[in-house]
Amino acid sequence: MKKVFIAATKQNDGKTTVSLGLIRNFQEIFKKVGFIKPIGQRYLEEEGLKIDEDSILIEEVCGIKCGLKDMSPIAVEKGFTERYIARPDKRAISRKIKESFNRVSKRKDLVIVEGTGHAGVGSVFDHSNATVARLLGSKVILISSGGVGRPIDEIILNKALFEREGVKLLGVIVNKVLPDKFDKINRLVRSGLERKGINVLGVLPFNPMLSQPTFEQIIEETGFEVICGKDYLERPVSRVIVGAMEPRDAVKYIREDSLMITPGDRQDMIMTALNCFCDKDDKRLKVSGMVLSGGIIPDQPVMNLLQKSGIPVLLAKTDTYDVATSVHDLTVKIRPCDKDKIDAVVKLVRDNVDLNKILKGI
Repeated sequence: MKKVFIAATKQNDGKTTVSLGLIRNFQEIFKKVGFIKPIGQRYLEEEGLKIDEDSILIEEVCGIKCGLKDMSPIAVEKGFTERYIARPDKRAISRKIKESFNRVSKRKDLVIVEGTGHAGVGSVFDHSNATVARLLGSKVILISSGGVGRPIDEIILNKALFEREGVKLLGVIVNKVLPDKFDKINRLVRSGLERKGINVLGVLPFNPMLSQPTFEQIIEETGFEVICGKDYLERPVSRVIVGAMEPRDAVKYIREDSLMITPGDRQDMIMTALNCFCDKDDKRLKVSGMVLSGGIIPDQPVMNLLQKSGIPVLLAKTDTYDVATSVHDLTVKIRPCDKDKIDAVVKLVRDNVDLNKILKGI
């Protein structure tokens, strides 16, 4: 049985994206592929159990039936770390992870193990990614985000932590490289890392679609209230416009699928957004929705126009700055219903990762 541990140099570098892409591509080679995320920090309640959301995604999208609780044995819920420090029990956590892995890997040809954060995450409860990789006897693929100097520095640091635990680094996948810098970074990163004796398994170009939230995701993360357009919450947001300027200036910044954030009493901005709802010769939405800040609901005549517009309008109680910050800081995760994103990820990995090199290494 082959196995590989997917780690990253930091949070949100793309571990789940790469894991999903690898699994779907390897399912074309192997009959039985398993998945486990031993330690999860973002979890959902499923049948009374706390399950990491990435495990739920992989189960639904890839059709992997390993038992959700075994795919996500340790959920770091609120208070978990404090309780562990007060009463540490390393053996109990190790045993739980090992037992779940044994069940997940039974009669499998390949198991993808997804870590959480960088090599040292989890050290506070004696189960860093490096420790878990050693526990499972797995080689590691490191995911890093695009760049040259910083990613190489971070990769060297993480490599040292894994090596201290006796874990071999199989190679690196550099993710989210801007298209206009792709050729340069691809060349320099490969040269810089290979000089350090580190295999580069792939370099993935940044795909903006993968980081675009829908209005439904914005609501899930922020708790904003839907005041109209609830049938259009799956629309994507590619650009955020803060309507704190003169309307004639705001128009210059509005592009396809823009989200307008403006106080609910800025009737001039709301009407400007509605007037450039779409181009005359194009059905593509210019303003795909709005968030009205300050907890202010517009006057009824304006509300009537918003209700007829066919776009989602959300209401936030906080001020415009806080709303913009909340939207900007969203962690956009791929969901089982995001078919276009999933197809894009599978193709991204197939076209840019050396799958054969991975198989030979494990």
